[in-house]
Amino acid sequence: MTGTPRALVTGAGGYVGRHLTRRLLAEGWKVEIVVRSGSTRPLPPDWANAVRIHRDDGAVATLTAALDAAKADVVFHLASLFIAEHQPDQVAPLVESNVGFGSRLLEAMAATGVTRFVNTGTAWQHFDRDSYNPSSLYAATKEAFEAILRFYSEARGFKAITLKLFDTYGPDDERPKLIPALLKAARAGTSLSMTPGENRIDFVHIDDVASAFVMAAHRLLEGKVAGSETYAVRSNRAVSLRELVALVEQATGKTLATQWGGRPYRAREIMAPWAGGELLPGWQATIPLEQGLADLARR
Repeated sequence: MTGTPRALVTGAGGYVGRHLTRRLLAEGWKVEIVVRSGSTRPLPPDWANAVRIHRDDGAVATLTAALDAAKADVVFHLASLFIAEHQPDQVAPLVESNVGFGSRLLEAMAATGVTRFVNTGTAWQHFDRDSYNPSSLYAATKEAFEAILRFYSEARGFKAITLKLFDTYGPDDERPKLIPALLKAARAGTSLSMTPGENRIDFVHIDDVASAFVMAAHRLLEGKVAGSETYAVRSNRAVSLRELVALVEQATGKTLATQWGGRPYRAREIMAPWAGGELLPGWQATIPLEQGLADLARR
């Protein structure tokens, strides 16, 4: 294509979505975002004049109007609700956020003739490294949406890429995730209660993750996708939790007070990350974990 590429992004207020939106703006994309009505999550102030915001009220017609206005070349779908171990009253929000909203978005795309779609999956869809075995209801809803996306690809001619993310980390991460917790404990000298620490995790720096999304979009724009494709976004280097703690100690120069075995593994704890799935052609992780941790330790 020629001219300025145009993107519509869902989940731009989340950690990965925020970094992707910044990358798209830096690379000259025209970006518009969809946020849920009533959302109070603050957006970066420098987006005020750079990003147009559309609010989703639960109606397909509203999303159709947003797509009409955005004239998007590519839709990036990152909005989701993550709950590792759900409670009964969280079933409906999980299904609505991870299946319902995305399905309405696809229907609005079909109504407006927008057919290029980058979806966000998760390695949690592959418990015990199986081809399909969700580790949680969250992962099951992500798999359910992929099935719906395949329908739109077959029946409506969508060109789609699903990127299955592993553990993401990087600067400005306010999520209750492992690496921020370890760094905070190292700085404060507080103790952390951990599992026995034998589970292995594949960490991918947020800059590499954003690159994967942008490269997926260009693959779509260049007409290289015939239907629906799925790729893994991993570093191909898994470390145990115990190894991670040692790397954080090396990066910070401080010894963590770690209570190994202080808490049990989850019922469906992923002990080794999924090893299946191809990497996106032309993409690979470029930021070693040691480098990423050293950068965070300096902040």
